[in-house]
Amino acid sequence: MSAERDRSLPPAPEPLPHPVADNHCHLDIARDQAGPGPRVDTEEALASAAQVGVTRIVQIGCDLPGARWAVRTATTYDAVVAGVALHPNEAPRLYAEGGEALLEEALAEIESLAASDDRVRAVGETGLDRFRTGEEGRAVQEHSFRRHIDLAKRLDRTLVIHDRDAHDDVLRVLDEEGVPDRVVMHCFSGDAAFARACLDRGAWLSFAGTVTFKNAEPVREALRVTPSDRVLVETDAPYLTPTPYRGRPNASYLVPLTMRAMAQVRGADLEGLCRAVDANTSAAFGGHWG
Repeated sequence: MSAERDRSLPPAPEPLPHPVADNHCHLDIARDQAGPGPRVDTEEALASAAQVGVTRIVQIGCDLPGARWAVRTATTYDAVVAGVALHPNEAPRLYAEGGEALLEEALAEIESLAASDDRVRAVGETGLDRFRTGEEGRAVQEHSFRRHIDLAKRLDRTLVIHDRDAHDDVLRVLDEEGVPDRVVMHCFSGDAAFARACLDRGAWLSFAGTVTFKNAEPVREALRVTPSDRVLVETDAPYLTPTPYRGRPNASYLVPLTMRAMAQVRGADLEGLCRAVDANTSAAFGGHWG
């Protein structure tokens, strides 16, 4: 019989030499035990992150309950700003459940939430996911992506893109709709060529714990070609925990593991990279958070 999988929180790493922001986190999933690992209180999560130099977090809501929670949390804690959207896999689910009427009702509420407060800085994560959504849901998924792009442009919010197995289609839709002023490629998963294509469209590339995975050399190549003023870091917590704790729950306090790996891949000074990532997050999501 195999040993039970370790779902405990990993130990805290050495603090970073300069503060950075986790620009993509799902504190609500950790709090509600919907993801891997133990329940994590929001105040505890923010405090443990701050202790290692992760002083700001972008909380991403992926469905209506998550988006509502993201807005409440961002207006409660100075360290948090919010992103709201229907996840690429949520839009087809809503359409299958209630047709166009239910999807339109949900998109209308996302627009209302995105416009509700200045602490809602992003429309996302939106985009395309060809891994979990089959052919029957892809037209709805693309429709939702287009609506979110339009919303980001009209409200002057940062567009946060989820792209899974859909590189060419993501670029096609962006080009057809017109690229918003600020775009973040969440959990960048492409190679150097795709990185250059995204950079050509003005995007910031956000790297997660995946950059530490053994099978992620194309992602590391993408990191190497990304200019220092276009690099971001994230957790996607409680998912994508960096090596050596892959499989255990992720949290913002583990960003230093990813940052140190990124510095090593780039052959960069850690403090200098932290300063760049911190400045880039302010450029991408707005500098005043307190």
